[in-house]
Amino acid sequence: MNPNLTEQMLTWRRDFHQYPEVGWTEFRTASIIAHELSQLGFQVQVGNEVLSESRMGVPSEEQLAFYYEKAKSTGGYLEYMEKMVGGYTGVVGTIKGKKSGPTIAFRFDMDALEIEESPESSHIPQQYGFRSQYEGNMHACGHDAHCAIGLGLATVLANNTDHIEGTIKIIFQPAEEGVRGAKSMVDAGVVDGVDYFLAMHVGAGSPLGTVLAGTNGFLATTKINAKFTGKAAHAGAEPEKGKNALLAAASAILGLHAIPHHSGGASRINVGTCIAGDGRNIVPAHASLQLETRGENSDVHMYVHEQALAVLEGASNMYGTELSYEIVGAAKTCSSSEKLIELVAKAARSVQGVEEIIPSSKFAAGSEDATYMMDQVQKQGGHATYAVFGTTLAAGHHHEKFDIDEAVLSIALSTWLETIEQVYQNEGGQF
Repeated sequence: MNPNLTEQMLTWRRDFHQYPEVGWTEFRTASIIAHELSQLGFQVQVGNEVLSESRMGVPSEEQLAFYYEKAKSTGGYLEYMEKMVGGYTGVVGTIKGKKSGPTIAFRFDMDALEIEESPESSHIPQQYGFRSQYEGNMHACGHDAHCAIGLGLATVLANNTDHIEGTIKIIFQPAEEGVRGAKSMVDAGVVDGVDYFLAMHVGAGSPLGTVLAGTNGFLATTKINAKFTGKAAHAGAEPEKGKNALLAAASAILGLHAIPHHSGGASRINVGTCIAGDGRNIVPAHASLQLETRGENSDVHMYVHEQALAVLEGASNMYGTELSYEIVGAAKTCSSSEKLIELVAKAARSVQGVEEIIPSSKFAAGSEDATYMMDQVQKQGGHATYAVFGTTLAAGHHHEKFDIDEAVLSIALSTWLETIEQVYQNEGGQF
């Protein structure tokens, strides 16, 4: 690996780490990526060129405007940001070779989390001066590293265009957290015509030097925001005139967690937040829930999802309230393609720093919206896989002290470059 490129990936990762942007607000991150891709000679598409109107869980206009202004003052490129107004923060870079060949797509997610990063001196980003500068936001999952790997891949490809066979797409996806962004990119046609699709994550419980060439067992999921609207009344003088939204929500919570399991596979349901009422002497006129459903396969998930909606409706009817709900995130269940697992595993064998290769592993009861892209590619007759590149973690994912061993950047990049070689050999060519 070119030491200059290794250093550049570190610089990109640490820069993105300082300016963490949550889903649909990645104006700075996405515009810098678009600028870098353009400088490298990629065809660059941004905004509603790569995102449809089917976006889920989009923040308020006030939040979008706030982060847009932040991006303007912290190095974002207006040329691209102007095309992202309203939270259309996706980027796709495409490069075509001089020889015919397959279309390969790599997907990297960009968004951060609403977590306050640790200020403790033992925390490496604090020690080395790249701790988050955005209060309440943090790259606590490694997507900053993903972006750096994606740009590293783009750099190598741009310097080797004579060897590219067919087309290579690099997809930078917004709003992975909460599984909100991939479906919109699929609906916009971003993976149409893709023959080989590769997505990845760093860490995920695997040690540095371990490569999981394919991941299976993703749980299908929906994220639901539900609101009960009742009627306020004086709790002492006229309680009978009220319609208690809080009681409707409380009954729904109990009912949701009592949904029977399904014989067809594992399921999950969780109510994460409940916000209700205005005061101790007022019959609560409003209550809001944030919940999620998950299932091991489509049948199980559909069952849990439909049962959840029935419980919400029943609880609302019981207390005479009005129910409204919104699906703010979703992902499918999907398995990696055996052929591409084989190619990634073969590629990883020649990469310096790789000590263990696990051909296929079950994702530990989690969900990923890259499954929308994987599923679409496979439906078209293509191959798709989701790889994990292990790295030493300072703390678990979504933790205030999360940090990675940055040696994983070079391992991941080298594996993807070797995978391109393996794909071309599989197709009868050579990178």
